[in-house]
Amino acid sequence: MSHSNDFNAKTIEYEQLLEDFKKLLKKNGLKFTIQREVILETLYNSDEHLTPEALHKKIQENYPDLKTGIATIYRTLGLLESEEIVTSLSFGAQGKKYELGAKEHHDHMICTECGSITEFVDEEIEKRQHAIADKLGFQMKDHSMQIYGVCAECQKKSHT
Repeated sequence: MSHSNDFNAKTIEYEQLLEDFKKLLKKNGLKFTIQREVILETLYNSDEHLTPEALHKKIQENYPDLKTGIATIYRTLGLLESEEIVTSLSFGAQGKKYELGAKEHHDHMICTECGSITEFVDEEIEKRQHAIADKLGFQMKDHSMQIYGVCAECQKKSHT
């Protein structure tokens, strides 16, 4: 499978995502609206993890004529998360940041100072997790790893 710079692959991927989303809305007795599609599309095209508020702001900037309420965003994110189409990282009092779950598996390093998120993949860690699960007779379905600390930028600031 080619990476996301292949436009056609990306389009097919998005169309599939949209189909799943439409089925999900129907299953929950909700109408497919342009607002809901814009929520999905904005998440799909975002390279960052977004809070519901940041997502709302982005939609308002990109679609100023579209009346998309924050309640619709919360409801839609909740629905997408319940079906694991989006995943969230919890920031305690700051709430959650969301990303599309369709991306290849990756882990996160989260700065406790500025809230920046660095994604990484480490094959050794992946192998070790499976080995540990097997050793303990545990059937692993999924996992998520978050490392909390202070990013390089914030470390520079505290030394000056």
